[in-house]
Amino acid sequence: MEQDINIKITDREGNTHNIQAPTDMAMNLMEVVRSFELAEEGTIGVCGGMAMCASCQCYVLSDTQLPEMQDDEEAMLSEAFYVKDNSRLGCQIHITPELEGLEVELAPES
Repeated sequence: MEQDINIKITDREGNTHNIQAPTDMAMNLMEVVRSFELAEEGTIGVCGGMAMCASCQCYVLSDTQLPEMQDDEEAMLSEAFYVKDNSRLGCQIHITPELEGLEVELAPES
């Protein structure tokens, strides 16, 4: 059964987009941002989702329960610019039904 979840993504210009993201395509948040063209081409997901760049960094605005941060994501964020307490890498957040209502804001391009 196909299930889309509602997520809110604020782009780098400050515009908020209400997105219906598919949970049945094994996508991550960075790929959703790319497929809906919410960031300039070439400014997000530069490393292809390997947690090796911070181009997909976002700030989690809702209190949605997210998967634990893994070591490589934590290491990458420790070197990134504009990091806040609620920073996560979009490529490490997989779109699952549990993320219904997630709200994020894309971090500035660094």
